[in-house]
Amino acid sequence: MTSVEYLGSYRLTQSDDYFKLGRDSVLLARFATLRKGWSVCDLGCGVGSLLLLLSQREGDLDRVGIELNPGAAALARQNLADNGLAGAILPGDLRDLLAGDRFHLVVSNPPYFRAGSGKSGGQARMDDTCSVTDLCQAAGRLARTGGRFALVYRPERLAELFAALAAARLEPKRMQLLAYDRRKPPYAVLVEAVKDGGPGLEVLPVHYQMEP
Repeated sequence: MTSVEYLGSYRLTQSDDYFKLGRDSVLLARFATLRKGWSVCDLGCGVGSLLLLLSQREGDLDRVGIELNPGAAALARQNLADNGLAGAILPGDLRDLLAGDRFHLVVSNPPYFRAGSGKSGGQARMDDTCSVTDLCQAAGRLARTGGRFALVYRPERLAELFAALAAARLEPKRMQLLAYDRRKPPYAVLVEAVKDGGPGLEVLPVHYQMEP
């Protein structure tokens, strides 16, 4: 079954068959550095939610999405077309991507629970088909020197993430923890890294939101 959600002036068609838009993607789209005319790639773009959210901030973008599931990729193409947005949605496995050194910004809301961990989120949120190492290596190949990689991840896995970023020549530059309220520990973290960037990490204030 499909449903429609409105993101400002954009119309997002979603399906019960694919992972739906969540708060993480909304916050990631607000967090990522973005400039007019930038080339942007969403790794594991699903039905194109992040590309629409980024386009809300800046309409003049070169948009590319990579998606393994052919059905989700087809719906992402439809979402771009329905909103009059140019872009390419490429079907395939991000682990097979060759070097590109093209993009100003690579983004991803990846599966971030360790496979077999028993955590919530369902199979779509397990990393057995996309490890953090695979993800960062793909982003490192696609980002140009000075380009950025922004993603949402789990706080308890920050050590793994930073090691994978370093191996891919991506230097963490900005970080923000996300929490429901001050009584609870953070449930997610936003990180933005720069390819071949120098050392120095800006830690932003924790973003609190009311629990749904």
